[in-house]
Amino acid sequence: MSLEVVHLSKKYGDKTAVEDLSFSLNNPGVYALLGTNGAGKSTSIRMILGILEKDSGSVLWNGRELDPHKINVGYLAEERGLYPKYSLMDQLMYFAALKGMTPQEAKERIELLADKLEVREYLFPEKKVGKRVKDMTADQLSKGNQQKIQLMAALLSDPELLILDEPLSGLDPVNTDLFRSIIHKEIDKGKYIILSSHQMAVIEEFCEDITILNKGKVAAGGNLNEIKKSYGRINLIVKCDEGLSDVEADPGMTVISDTPDGVHFRVQTEAVAQNYLGKLASLGKTVVRFELREPSLHEIFVEKVGGHEIEE
Repeated sequence: MSLEVVHLSKKYGDKTAVEDLSFSLNNPGVYALLGTNGAGKSTSIRMILGILEKDSGSVLWNGRELDPHKINVGYLAEERGLYPKYSLMDQLMYFAALKGMTPQEAKERIELLADKLEVREYLFPEKKVGKRVKDMTADQLSKGNQQKIQLMAALLSDPELLILDEPLSGLDPVNTDLFRSIIHKEIDKGKYIILSSHQMAVIEEFCEDITILNKGKVAAGGNLNEIKKSYGRINLIVKCDEGLSDVEADPGMTVISDTPDGVHFRVQTEAVAQNYLGKLASLGKTVVRFELREPSLHEIFVEKVGGHEIEE
């Protein structure tokens, strides 16, 4: 199986929301769409799903135009929205019916996911003798638990293609870890996943391939490790017991910041960094930290969408 997005574009009058977006997901795994608010991520996702009509381009699943009515797709939208006054169970059963699941299949799947997402008490409340137990409604749940129910809805049909638009937005650390564990399990099951997130650490945890959108245009794209390697190991952090205030930076080095954790430099080449290390040794400095690394995704993102050089 494979997903291929080819030259996808969308305009609203004179405003270009997405311009010539192309990427492919040829093997199970996670593809990331990154960008600031209004960069075109959600518009791209809606076009992929057929929710929004595209001006040009195509979305192919196994070489044929993707039809969400024929392909088993799960979707967690950025704009969360359960019916606040309706029973949670009724809503999930309704979503399951839309996916063609039988009531028995739906109930078994809901029970399984309720345990995984730790919401059994809201969907299967304990019955008390002589008392009628009312079904829980969405407005009785916290924001985090509502988000769990909506993730359940996306996972109900055990979809082949799963699209998650800002899935961790607004979650506390405990529920963030729970969602991450669920995503890892979906990856282990061989799912094809498109993930949109503002959290760079999350993208680096899950995704090998990315596209960074800036004002609807592709600012960078491809394999994340290859993108990092193209920059080289240009970030250097140095810390000495004696401090560095009396040591001038060598040519090819720029001080980015001076923190208690060390002095952060931008270096032109690795050789510049190694020469500086030799200089410190010759001066009798006790080097307790010397870290030379590639830029992080956060730094690359800031450079691509911020219009200025990478900064810590």
